[in-house]
Amino acid sequence: MISADTQYKELPIRELLKYHGFKSSKSMGQNFLVDPNIPEKIVKLSGIDNSCGVLEVGPGVGALTKVLCQYAGHVTAVELDKRLIPILTGMFSSKKNVSIIQGDILKTDIRKLCEETMSGIDHHVCANLPYNITTPAISAFIESGVFKSITLMLQKEVAHRICAKPGTSEYGAFTIYSNYHTVPGILFDVFPESFIPRPNVTSTVVRMNIRTDKLLDKKSEEIFFCIVRAAFNQRRKTLANALSSAFSETRTKADITEIVEKCGFDARIRGEVLGIDDFINLSRFFS
Repeated sequence: MISADTQYKELPIRELLKYHGFKSSKSMGQNFLVDPNIPEKIVKLSGIDNSCGVLEVGPGVGALTKVLCQYAGHVTAVELDKRLIPILTGMFSSKKNVSIIQGDILKTDIRKLCEETMSGIDHHVCANLPYNITTPAISAFIESGVFKSITLMLQKEVAHRICAKPGTSEYGAFTIYSNYHTVPGILFDVFPESFIPRPNVTSTVVRMNIRTDKLLDKKSEEIFFCIVRAAFNQRRKTLANALSSAFSETRTKADITEIVEKCGFDARIRGEVLGIDDFINLSRFFS
């Protein structure tokens, strides 16, 4: 005989939400994945196996968590909404390889959390990330320095911005930041009907493999990101003019124009058409 407790754990997501009388919060960006095929597809394409420890952010009622714990060595799921913690702990109480943590990932020491809950195995991120924390969360994952890969479901426009090509409208400073630290790639789209409540946007799953090679030394890296920020803060200006404003205290405009030309560019070129290798070359000249 199947207990009532076991029965509710096996309910489809729509029925599970009804069972608990749970209402989603728009301010928290809550859209629950109800298509059972999507979590399986995400996990398989993430490359996660039992040698991996996985950080999941925003597990909701555990649609992705349920699949992750079947593949991963350990899953640490961090949920901001206190109302969801009893549901999640009930869902995964019998799973020895799942840790449910209530907290704000943007206020969490990620390195410490991973060491405490997933020591001795490689660390990865796999999450249906709340869209309202996308950029700071990705930055926090990268800056923690503990992950091998980051697989996320994002708003389609953000995913395409991460993977954008030079000269396109999506291409920007965050594109370069992401590509400097990772090798990103788009996996597949997820449409609004796969969620409850139904969002107004299409989602895209992207996998970002953390680079193992250091592209620049620390000093050159600081200059690199100064150049990138300057180029995109004033993206309609020529690169020479944008950099002249940013480096006015240390370089004359003539100096900067000379550097731009030594890198093989026309002095009138705009930063938005330069690739990451071009910015790396510029930063080396500045160094």
